[in-house]
Amino acid sequence: MKSVTLAMGNGGEENNKLIRDVFYGAFGNEVLDKSEDAAVLQLKMKNEKLKISEIAMSTDSFTVSPLFFPGSDIGKLSICGTCNDLAMMGASPKYLTLGMVIEEGFSLDDLQKIVASMKKELEINGAMIVSGDTKVMPKGTIDKIIINTTGVGELMVEGISSNAISKDDVILVSRDIGCHGATIFAAREGIELESELKSDCTSLYPTVKALIEGGVKITALRDATRGGVAAVLNEWAKQSDICIEVEEESIPVSDEVKGICEMLGFEPTMLANEGTFLAALPKSEAQKALKILKEFNANASTLAKVTDSYTQKVVLHSSWGTKRFLESPTGELLPRIC
Repeated sequence: MKSVTLAMGNGGEENNKLIRDVFYGAFGNEVLDKSEDAAVLQLKMKNEKLKISEIAMSTDSFTVSPLFFPGSDIGKLSICGTCNDLAMMGASPKYLTLGMVIEEGFSLDDLQKIVASMKKELEINGAMIVSGDTKVMPKGTIDKIIINTTGVGELMVEGISSNAISKDDVILVSRDIGCHGATIFAAREGIELESELKSDCTSLYPTVKALIEGGVKITALRDATRGGVAAVLNEWAKQSDICIEVEEESIPVSDEVKGICEMLGFEPTMLANEGTFLAALPKSEAQKALKILKEFNANASTLAKVTDSYTQKVVLHSSWGTKRFLESPTGELLPRIC
């Protein structure tokens, strides 16, 4: 392969290979190599009177098409995406930078709508934009608008890591899956549905904060964005050198998402989400955690167990008594999803 393909941005195998071969090869270090949703950094103060501070830091760029869709828009998505990555490390979002690349001729009314969505989501997270940059590109050189957000958050709890999952853990999912991917596809293709299907895009910090304040001991958290639940489970299996076994009937999927998947041949576990996360935690914490999660979404459930049946594999048990490996997504499933 001599050039970049759309599949390299799908959150699956091609994307992981691009990151490993190009970026990790050049920039690899002890922080980056942990492959977490956000980097956890310790700031050492020269002044001995100042407390050592631990922060989380993450960045993301957004190119979703269409810009406005049921349940969200690119503005809300850009704040949720970065703040959610911070929350997945047990951090409270504090400060964000904002970079906007805007196509000449873009509607100022639409830009104001996008900014209003961002402002509302910042308030939910208790965060603020503290620095930014704006570029305008000639018409036709980009597709409408690209947004980058970089966030810094203060750690509420230490030790959350996708490299620390073990057989003592179970894996929970915070709600039904695949709504964002299904919504974007329907909006992009002009499919009119007689349903209330909308993106799950939402800020996850309030939910994570409730888990932490509820005393739940958390091993790992990960929001299932590009590549969906399948990508997260496979990343975890590799990072923690474990086997993850999923009962197909335990996967919460709405009828609307099932319908789109059946119509188009998609796998719900590979569809993107923007307000759904997985939590690995000790078995003894599962019921307490589920009670809290269900206060935010009634579809929260136990998704999988951790075993040593295989090495670095995800196994899906069907309702028919058969089993197969659930692989990471490959190919151009649905580009420009976030």
